[in-house]
Amino acid sequence: MAIAAVTKDERIDLRTTLPNKNLLEQAAELSHLSLSSYIITVSLRQAQLDISEQETILLSKTDRERVLAALETPPEPNEALRSLFK
Repeated sequence: MAIAAVTKDERIDLRTTLPNKNLLEQAAELSHLSLSSYIITVSLRQAQLDISEQETILLSKTDRERVLAALETPPEPNEALRSLFK
């Protein structure tokens, strides 16, 4: 079974303080990862969470019922809306 090689040709440069670098290096070592792999892994995981949070709408039960009711029986268009389609 052939394994496809992934070309890593993009670069991200970071500058930080020595204490921050030391902390990241310690965390990477505890995770048995290189510093670069650790930063990429943690950053990608957080990026996925951030995107998911922005793309998800949480509604209360009452609000959910209101949205579903509006979808099932939408209100009649008012005059302003009708004039947009003329």
